[in-house]
Amino acid sequence: MEKLKLVDVLRNAALRKRVVGAMKSGKILVYPTDTIYGIGCNAENAMSVEKIRNVKGRDDGKTFSVIAPGKEWIWSHANVTKVTRDMIDKLLPGPYTIILTANSKTPKPAVSAERSVGIRIPRHPFTALVEESGVPFVTTSVNMKGQPPVKGTGDIPPDIRGVVDFVIEAGIIEGFASRVFDMRTDDIRVVRR
Repeated sequence: MEKLKLVDVLRNAALRKRVVGAMKSGKILVYPTDTIYGIGCNAENAMSVEKIRNVKGRDDGKTFSVIAPGKEWIWSHANVTKVTRDMIDKLLPGPYTIILTANSKTPKPAVSAERSVGIRIPRHPFTALVEESGVPFVTTSVNMKGQPPVKGTGDIPPDIRGVVDFVIEAGIIEGFASRVFDMRTDDIRVVRR
């Protein structure tokens, strides 16, 4: 596990290229968002997604949300209407997860049994790395099942440390999980957690 400061990754072109390459190839990262620290990988890499599922003790039927590499990715990988598109344009980037109906282009590991996909675009500098990678990036909290999310990278549970390739450090994050909107229809609902 290699620990890097986000500010260094963003400023150093060689380091940035290395991290973006690792993201594309399916390496597992712990990273900061506008809400909490996340753990994730390229959502198209089923083996890495499964490692995260196993270490977190996540039920097989429960999928992970993804950070989209941009809004164009959302428009081409999920079903949106004019109403939902306008709402997404207002909310993202931001501390929200949008649930949409997946289409045939959506990476299978991110699609639920109901054919839905949770999508984020955090308002955070780390998001620029996801955008540069061009791949949807799994996003889930850094914690073991039933435990609160970690606030700093020094608190990452040992089991999770064991599967992580890179930790992107950005200090303490005192946020809360993202607010979830179900936009599978034009009757938009807030989902309670």
